[in-house]
Amino acid sequence: MTDLSTEFVGIKSPNPFWLASAPPTDKAYNVVRAFKAGWGGVVWKTLGEDPAVVNVNGPRYGAVHGKDRQLIGFNNIELITDRPLEVNLQEIKQVKREWRDRALVVSLMVPCEEKNWIDILKRVEDTEADGVELNFGCPHGMSERGMGSAVGQVPEYIEMVTRWCKQHTRMPVIVKLTPNITDIRKPAQAAKAGGADAVSLINTINSIVSVDLDLMAPNPTIDGKGAHGGYCGPAVKPIALNMVAEIARDPATRGLPISGIGGVTTWRDAAEFMALGAGNVQVCTAAMTYGFKVVQDMIDGLKDWMESKGHTSVSDFVGQAVPNCSDWQHLNLNYITKAKIDQDLCIKCGRCHIACEDTSHQAITAMVDGQRHFEVIDEECVGCNLCVSVCPVENCITMVEMTDGVDPRTKKPIERKFADWTTHPNNPNRVMEAAE
Repeated sequence: MTDLSTEFVGIKSPNPFWLASAPPTDKAYNVVRAFKAGWGGVVWKTLGEDPAVVNVNGPRYGAVHGKDRQLIGFNNIELITDRPLEVNLQEIKQVKREWRDRALVVSLMVPCEEKNWIDILKRVEDTEADGVELNFGCPHGMSERGMGSAVGQVPEYIEMVTRWCKQHTRMPVIVKLTPNITDIRKPAQAAKAGGADAVSLINTINSIVSVDLDLMAPNPTIDGKGAHGGYCGPAVKPIALNMVAEIARDPATRGLPISGIGGVTTWRDAAEFMALGAGNVQVCTAAMTYGFKVVQDMIDGLKDWMESKGHTSVSDFVGQAVPNCSDWQHLNLNYITKAKIDQDLCIKCGRCHIACEDTSHQAITAMVDGQRHFEVIDEECVGCNLCVSVCPVENCITMVEMTDGVDPRTKKPIERKFADWTTHPNNPNRVMEAAE
């Protein structure tokens, strides 16, 4: 039997799908609806000190749309919860008592003073929540007040606050990291040094998604002015995957539990995060786009895939892709592929040809024997994969590996120049040696 249950830093949940700290987890009503829909856990929207912050009473979101208005990227200027702290704490306590089998973690953000953290941690402990997540990632509003990403961008602050929290609570401490930094490994190392039980990432990316050319102000626009916000959604997934992988394969943080966040929309997205080392995933934009029941598709899809691969538990594949996540200089320069066009699937749109002709290696024909025909010229093809990327027909163009030093189609030998990157003349180390 396939078992989707997980135990993340001692916190058990029936599946690896949690809702991230965001508007969908701002109150008991939403969280209960989420649990009824099947979510394995939630991170309650970030709590702060009273008096509560004041959010704008106007547009809070901006969006980047693709074809047919598919939501690709999402931007928000909303702050942490604007509900009274005591109301949130009471609801957290009630929800946890009624849903013992679900994970309930509370996101926190208070000023960088030890006494402030001691006070709020004690109050959260009284709710019987499963853990806390330190919000060191919010890039707008709160960062201007010396919190959020203003802390997350300074490793020394991360280590200091994390250590305070570990000293003053029995609960697992998860540190949420900001992507608005040069090297994500440094804050992760600081969190580990402070005693963090885990890290979660990524938080949102600083962004302006568009400009209103009539008002001449960024969107969303509030009374004629706009501000940078936090970017999330499917568009940030590649950035998030890379940062998760960097932490998972860094010797200084290897083994540190990771909760993956950033554009998770399908079961496949979740599986990719977990393959790169995440023990579970947190979701926001997908829920805000499609509603809480989207988790059922994620659960069913992940279960079907796991059964097809023979995995009986999530832990079977967590981190399996990490050893294969390398640096460029370790790639095999003797590995050669060529593009191949399936003529039965080709609709003769010509996109592969024009992309290759104008911007790549002039390796695809447009005419053969006076007829419109698209075919790969093996001698010119460098296997760059551009044609596959621009082709509108799935699997029409594929990449074929050249094995045994012979092209299986032309029967011609394949020239292999370099044993590895260390002997390549463009290797920076060799270039510097030559210059010296």
